Amino acid sequence: MPRRTGYLGLGSNLGDPAAHLRAAVELLPERGVEVEAVSSTYLTEPVGEILDQPDFLNAAVRIRTALEPEELLDACKAVEAERGRQFDLPRHSPRPLDVDLLLLGELELETDRLTLPHPQVRNRRFVLAPLLELDPGLTLPDGTVLADALAALPEDEQRAERRAPLA
Repeated sequence: MPRRTGYLGLGSNLGDPAAHLRAAVELLPERGVEVEAVSSTYLTEPVGEILDQPDFLNAAVRIRTALEPEELLDACKAVEAERGRQFDLPRHSPRPLDVDLLLLGELELETDRLTLPHPQVRNRRFVLAPLLELDPGLTLPDGTVLADALAALPEDEQRAERRAPLA
């Protein structure tokens, strides 16, 4: 089975966010997901439907896996659940751990459960900044240069302050 390179976005704003992110990096290999590189952490403001909540700590990881896309999504959800994520809360609620599948090789996919690349990857600073730290020349399967997408975001929106390395 071919192994693909992919990218996951990690986020947490409950409990000890750095510990939750480190735990995700440690738990992923148990589920067939090799972690090749981990970005610095970024302190970011909440986006989405619920803005009145603590800031998030975000990071990105470059992975290698032979898992198929929905199997990889299941692995991400299992790691979230192990760290106490509740899936019956409103979208964008505070959470101990969020593990988002952002990119998987050159795959473009849309199912009921999963869209690849992640539909928000082009317009979220908390995703783009750590991704580009890992791979400054990263592009999407459609040729979109992610550094250009980051440069196009308004400077006064979506604060993302680079913090310490996760390890």
